[in-house]
Amino acid sequence: MEKIRVVKRGSPSAKKIFLVSFLSLLGALAVASLIFFLYGVNPFQAYARLIGGSLGSPYSIGETLRRAIPLLLVGTGLTLAFRGSFWNIGAEGQLLLGAMAAAGVALFSRLPSPLLLPAMFLGGFFAGALWALLPALLKSKLGVNEVITTLMLNYVAMNLILYLVQGPWRGTQKWGFPYTDDIPPAARLDTIGETSVHWPTLILGLCLALLIYWVLHHTTYGFEIRVLGENPEAGHFAGMSPVKTTALVALVSGGLAGLAGVGEVAGVHHMLRNPGQISLGYGYTAIIVAWLARRNPLATVLTALFFGAILTGGDALKISLGLPFQVVDVLNGLILFFLIGGELLLEYGLEWGTEGERR
Repeated sequence: MEKIRVVKRGSPSAKKIFLVSFLSLLGALAVASLIFFLYGVNPFQAYARLIGGSLGSPYSIGETLRRAIPLLLVGTGLTLAFRGSFWNIGAEGQLLLGAMAAAGVALFSRLPSPLLLPAMFLGGFFAGALWALLPALLKSKLGVNEVITTLMLNYVAMNLILYLVQGPWRGTQKWGFPYTDDIPPAARLDTIGETSVHWPTLILGLCLALLIYWVLHHTTYGFEIRVLGENPEAGHFAGMSPVKTTALVALVSGGLAGLAGVGEVAGVHHMLRNPGQISLGYGYTAIIVAWLARRNPLATVLTALFFGAILTGGDALKISLGLPFQVVDVLNGLILFFLIGGELLLEYGLEWGTEGERR
């Protein structure tokens, strides 16, 4: 008697990975087209506005680049975490903690002007890193699921910032708005022309993507991360330390998210404000950035630009076509859903066989 079996495939080729990822994107866009149609919007018109709103003018290109910067930093860190099987869903909170630390240094440290920006970046990195370290230790020592702990810490970070901007850090210059005072000019990043593209953070993100790729593929630490991420039993048998590796990837991924928060404060807002204004969900979108990049740090350069364009073009959809502001979140969610489905197709297949046939 014949029956269908689910079998595990071997390692897929680069061509097959590209094809499945491309088809997953097309599937997500097709379902999104149906949603546009149900709202009475021509899908072709919607996608034309999406592209025009993100790439159709120097201003829109600048906005796309600006939004790609935090996605690049956070996404690069998440590729490392995911390679080490540390499922960090808390990058949003780690970004916000980095922003909080940067604002605190800029407003209250009284450091000499030349030291302000370096201190802000150091403070932001360590704030994000330590915010990620707690779930890593809970996972390594007590077996607590890091998806839950990292996700819940996002809300703790959000409410901590709300408390600060509405309470002890509330500015005296903003008259009724829950913001801090502006950070001093020495604590601000240079931008490209009249845009909000803070180029020092952009260069930092590109360099870190290259560095993380090199670490993963050309160092002992990178080898341990890849082995423990793919086969923890084999790594443990070879004497590798899961606790050390989990802590390392958590610190780096949280630290890079913290750097993204520094960039938002020093390069864009020049103050600490409502969490929803500091981050447009960058920590959540960066999960899709890392996943679409196939956990390859170098590929996050392209996927960060892609999702930066979606975020920028989504504003055009909302303004010009009257679509709900959640439309971008729905599109991002569809892309992640189809990418995960594509991952299953790459890893497993169907095979015909008889009941008595050996596997």
